Amino acid sequence: MTRKLTLGKKERLKSRKAIEQLFKEGRRFTVLSFRVFYLITAGTGLKFGTGVGTRNFKKAVDRNRIKRLSREAWRLQKSSLQKELEDKKAGLHIFLIYTGKEMVEYRFVFENLTTIINKLAELVHENNTPHS
Repeated sequence: MTRKLTLGKKERLKSRKAIEQLFKEGRRFTVLSFRVFYLITAGTGLKFGTGVGTRNFKKAVDRNRIKRLSREAWRLQKSSLQKELEDKKAGLHIFLIYTGKEMVEYRFVFENLTTIINKLAELVHENNTPHS
């Protein structure tokens, strides 16, 4: 049975507490113009958030477009990471920040998210000690 490729309300990282904990206790890495913050949790589930700084993009229209492209690329590719998390019985909170200075095309975002998801899957596979 195939899964629906959705990014529902329960899959979005919105809680201020959870985001603060992610930035304080989580780890990070960078892939080209994306800084990725992640925290492996004890519970199950995959939560995702994205942001774009106002320093490089003054117009909300531009920031929202990059966030929309990021969410769409994530929605289409997250299933492999979800499968890895289910196998490990772990949870993962992820927050992407776009740090580039120029507007991007969808293909660029999609390819970078492929790299990010593969790296996260490796990290989840290697890590057996989730944070509480």
